[in-house]
Amino acid sequence: MSAPLRSLADLKLLARELAAARQAAEEERERRAAAVRLAEQERRVFELSVGAVVPLVHAPRVLHLRPLPAPEPRQREADERAALAQALSDEIDIDTLLDTDESLSFRREGIGLEVVRKLRRGHWALQAQLDLHGLRRDAAREALSHFIHDSAQRGLRCVRVVHGKGHGSPGREPVLKGRVRRWLVQKNEVLAFVQARASDGGAGALMVLLASS
Repeated sequence: MSAPLRSLADLKLLARELAAARQAAEEERERRAAAVRLAEQERRVFELSVGAVVPLVHAPRVLHLRPLPAPEPRQREADERAALAQALSDEIDIDTLLDTDESLSFRREGIGLEVVRKLRRGHWALQAQLDLHGLRRDAAREALSHFIHDSAQRGLRCVRVVHGKGHGSPGREPVLKGRVRRWLVQKNEVLAFVQARASDGGAGALMVLLASS
C-alpha cells in the first residue's frame, strides 16, 4: 500500500508544478501584451502630435573609405622659409671676399684656388639650375635660399644660378647680379662660385660648388 501512496503524492506535486508553469506562462503573455498595447498607444500619441509618418526609403549605398592624407608640417615649413629669407642680407660688403680675377670668383676660406679653376673648367657636372629671370628681389632671395638648401640636402655638388645680364632692367643694369653674389656668400652650403662660361650663360649666370653631405 505504501508504493501507491508515494505515486499519488508525486502526481500531486507534478500537478502543482504544471499549474505554476501555466500561471507563469500566462503572466508572461500578459506582460508582453501590455507592452505591445503601451507601444501602440505611444505610436498613436506621436501620430496625433506630428501627423502621419511615412518611413524613409533607404537606397543601397556603398561606403568608400578614403585614406587620410599624410600630415604636412605647414607651420614648420613656413617658419623655415621665413628664416631662410631673413638670414640673407643685402647690405653685406663682399668686395674683400671676392677674388679679383677675370670674373670676380668666390671661394670660402680653406678652399684652394685649384678648386675655383676646376669649377670654371666644368670639372663637376651640372646637376641643377635656378633661373631668377622675372623675379623681384624678395622672391628671388627666397627662391635662391630654398634652391641652395634643397640642393645641398639632396647631395648635389654643382648647380647653376641664372640671374640675368640686366638687359631688361631699368637702365640696363643687372639688378640681381650683385645681390645674388651677396646672398650666395652668406650660404654656408656654398664653397665657391664663378661666372659661368659663355656656353653656360656667361655674365648672366654663376656656377656654384656646394659642400658635400
